[in-house]
Amino acid sequence: MVRGKTQMKRIENPTSRQVTFSKRRNGLLKKAFELSVLCDVEVALIIFSPRGKPYEFASSSMQETIERYLRHTKDNRVKPTEQSMQEEVLAAENAMLCEKYGMLPGKGSKEVNENEEANDESSLSSDVETELFIGLPEGRAKWIVQPNSTD
Repeated sequence: MVRGKTQMKRIENPTSRQVTFSKRRNGLLKKAFELSVLCDVEVALIIFSPRGKPYEFASSSMQETIERYLRHTKDNRVKPTEQSMQEEVLAAENAMLCEKYGMLPGKGSKEVNENEEANDESSLSSDVETELFIGLPEGRAKWIVQPNSTD
């Protein structure tokens, strides 16, 4: 007997839907048990029927597994809020420093007062060369490698 491919859509016939639920529920519970035994992992599975009846499997204590899960998700949810609070504190500090030194926030060293920039042009210039040179500097001695000649 050849089985056809099952379409992933709601089964309209209530009797067929209930039979499929029972078979697949039992198969899922069996797979959860097998996974816990074969791989030595902690598994907890809760299934609610269409009428609200719960079915569960737990390789250890269901309550302990749920508490462990909640601790894990709580720890992961706290980190982003701590990080966002730290980014807010840093943004406020950045704005304060920009105001203190007469800079526009997010604009680097852009002066607010154009006159101050014109008067202090020497502080903006730099002795650092930013051009790219490929090869040896001109001031260094050049080494020429000549092939070995046999006399």
